[in-house]
Amino acid sequence: MLRVAVIGSGPSGVYTAQSLIEQQAVLDLEVYVLDRLPCPYGLVRYGVAPDHEKIKSLQSTLRTVLEHPGVHFLGNVEAGAPGLGVEELREIFDAVVFCVGAATDRRLGIPGEELPGSHPATEFVAWYSAHPDAAAVRFTLAARSAIVIGVGNVAVDVARMLSRGAAELALTDMPQGPLGALADSRVEDVWMVGRRGPSQAKFTTKELRELGSLPDTEVCVRPGELALDPAYRDPGALPAAVRRNIEVLRGWAERATAGAGSAARARRRIHLRFFLRPAEVLGDAAGVRGVRFERTAPDGRGGVAGAGEFEDIEGQLVLRSVGYRGTPQPGLPFDESTGTVPHLAGRVLRDGAPLPGVYVAGWIKRGPTGVIGTNRPCAKETASSLLADAAELTGRSTAGDPVAALVRAGQRPVPWPGWLAIEAAEAAWGRDLGRGTVKLPDWAGLLEAAHATS
Repeated sequence: MLRVAVIGSGPSGVYTAQSLIEQQAVLDLEVYVLDRLPCPYGLVRYGVAPDHEKIKSLQSTLRTVLEHPGVHFLGNVEAGAPGLGVEELREIFDAVVFCVGAATDRRLGIPGEELPGSHPATEFVAWYSAHPDAAAVRFTLAARSAIVIGVGNVAVDVARMLSRGAAELALTDMPQGPLGALADSRVEDVWMVGRRGPSQAKFTTKELRELGSLPDTEVCVRPGELALDPAYRDPGALPAAVRRNIEVLRGWAERATAGAGSAARARRRIHLRFFLRPAEVLGDAAGVRGVRFERTAPDGRGGVAGAGEFEDIEGQLVLRSVGYRGTPQPGLPFDESTGTVPHLAGRVLRDGAPLPGVYVAGWIKRGPTGVIGTNRPCAKETASSLLADAAELTGRSTAGDPVAALVRAGQRPVPWPGWLAIEAAEAAWGRDLGRGTVKLPDWAGLLEAAHATS
């Protein structure tokens, strides 16, 4: 029998497990999906905004894979912890596939970035998504003005959460603490700022349009600023998805030019700004006061160059959303320049040679690019490489029962029934609050619910 450990239960990990288990009819194998968290689904549970129910419904697809008889989910298992490094994992499993994503934010590298009130946007996302690592994080939202640096989908999510009413969010699984903070929010202006032009923004049209449908919220753009982008003025050669973004922005610009906006009457305003590069987060030990931006201009080569003109935008909360970066994995080679593990078709390479029985898939393999669906072909490629190596890998593990071996290594795994107990506890908590399912926001609550079954 071929025993494979897949490290990570987000889309890349589950799709890898699916690609492997589909071969069970011709190859005797079992897949163990290990996750550091007691809950499965990765960023689908802890990265998708709570009001995006359609995307969150992908959990049903992932669930089908994890409930397959040949797949075993084991949460609360930390690969790379003392006693469970790559070598120890290879003693328990014939092969190991790391699908650990990109765990940290890219930095701006500007003065003031670490001032109180300046946070990575993913910290804010983790807070309202009830990630247990964020249980100690608090956002009081006493700021009148919030600045979101970045123009990707995460930035749009953050801007929307800051602007959406608590009554609507009460219908989601958002935990009670963040829901109360958003209900008490004093934020009136949200600034979403990008260093390049609208044709180079990374948000999708669906996400962008949602900003314009928020109750009592006005989207504000500056027509002259949009027109600085040559592709905005003549979008004919742009990809269809980007042209749709331009059409949405052009509609808002025409409304602004006609004076038909209702920004003065709206409770909140979302300002979309372009061609502004952050130069310094302003403030002191008491907190941030704003961000100083340098005006940029297209350099003719697809990038931008600083124009030497500066603008300060006032804000008491700064959320930085400028991309993700992978982190080194204990026992694995790592390319600092790309934030990925070197590989060939998913086979981990050390000094140019494959590391036997060790593979990667997802963002740690290719970098933080693509959408959820991009993980399917990525996972399939890695699974194909592993299956091609199966004859050399089968029967290598000598540790006996994997669960018992993990316990001997100091882990306390949460199996699938433990996760089902967490689901039941979250449903019960929601009923007690007069809501639907509400996420448990901390490690203690999750583990207490999980181990209540044993």
